Amino acid sequence: MRNFRYIFSLILAFLIRFKWILLLGIVFGILFFLSLNIFGSNIFQKGKERIGMVGRYRLDNLPASVLKYVSSGLTSVNENGEVSPAISSSWENKDGGKTWVFHIGESYTWQDGKKITSADIQIKFSDVATEKPDPKTIVFKLQTPFSPFPAILSRPIFRKGFLGTGEWKVKKVTVAGNIAEQIILSKPKEKNMTFKFYPTEERAKLALKLGKIDKLTDIFNPEPFDTWKTLDIQKKVDYERFAAVFFNSAKEKKTSDKTLRQALTYAINKNESPEVRAIGPISPNSWAYNPQVKQYNYDLVKAKEMIKGLSKEIQNNLSLNIATTPVLLTKAEEIAKNWRNLGITVNVQVTSGIPDNFDAFLAILDIPRDPDQYSLWHSSQEASNIANYEDPRIDKLLEDGRTVTNVSERKKIYLDFQRFLVEDSPAAFLYHPTSYTITRK
Repeated sequence: MRNFRYIFSLILAFLIRFKWILLLGIVFGILFFLSLNIFGSNIFQKGKERIGMVGRYRLDNLPASVLKYVSSGLTSVNENGEVSPAISSSWENKDGGKTWVFHIGESYTWQDGKKITSADIQIKFSDVATEKPDPKTIVFKLQTPFSPFPAILSRPIFRKGFLGTGEWKVKKVTVAGNIAEQIILSKPKEKNMTFKFYPTEERAKLALKLGKIDKLTDIFNPEPFDTWKTLDIQKKVDYERFAAVFFNSAKEKKTSDKTLRQALTYAINKNESPEVRAIGPISPNSWAYNPQVKQYNYDLVKAKEMIKGLSKEIQNNLSLNIATTPVLLTKAEEIAKNWRNLGITVNVQVTSGIPDNFDAFLAILDIPRDPDQYSLWHSSQEASNIANYEDPRIDKLLEDGRTVTNVSERKKIYLDFQRFLVEDSPAAFLYHPTSYTITRK
């Protein structure tokens, strides 16, 4: 007991005598570990470029912008939507687009040096039969004609273990459950590229603030980094996406009324937006783009006149809910303000996805490289037809557009598709979003 008291007194005397030194040591220790967490990763990760991307991806749907470094597809699609050879040197279609024959080029090899043969290519579709009559030929037999099929085959292909055809190799993939967290690519004499995936823009921004990544790509809101002197910000107009307000066209909804949809579209002040206008669902870069569609330039007077022409039942109960995701909340509030100028009661909802019940839904969508938009607008596509849109003429045009193989004929079909769709206004097409890439200097 006496020894214990002696030791306790000794420790207490030591703490009293050196308390300021100990306190300063603790403070400096905390600051050191905090700075190590923020800046240390930059020191120890010199051989890597760490790139943050927003999105939830599985191993079977990793973004094409990453996979393009590692491999090629049977075909390649440029920004105009034109399809050209890649691993396949040529192809032809038979039976009016039901049978597609692809010939593998002699110059393509896998990353281990082995020549690519038809036996290596494991592309499977639930309703497509595949034949490989020789090592350089692969035949796809479809149940019905499908003209966009070559564009579908532009997605990069791999052998087992992500073995591709490109200069970059997959070094490591980290997965949590069935969701990819990061993928590391390597190339001789180059820094490793580490792509890290985050579920939201806010999570990705936090990673940049904490020094977990060196670059953040393809985000819609650069704040607060637009005031940081240590970062470089580049922006570009993304013509492969469009922002639109989708109107719920289900029969029981007020927005099933075409005149109301058109009035709401005219009432949106598109002049206030700094982004590049989108006038339809197809990219201006596409070979099928139609610039001669109805513009719906801002016209509040016309919108009010159209509202007066609605039935008394609709006019007497004119309230709407507009839903959107958090990143587009400010834009949705601006649109709601525009619609209130028509005397409409408007409520704004924030949602993580497409709500089950809505009047209007503001979203940004990717535009497929091929002009085929069957899944988005055809009345049979209940799971992906956001607007619950039904129109026999549009259905027929979409059906014809994916069965006709002649490019000139397809173009005529899609020019009509855009003209009639925009006239009917199942969606108010607003703009092509500006995306930002933020990099440490």
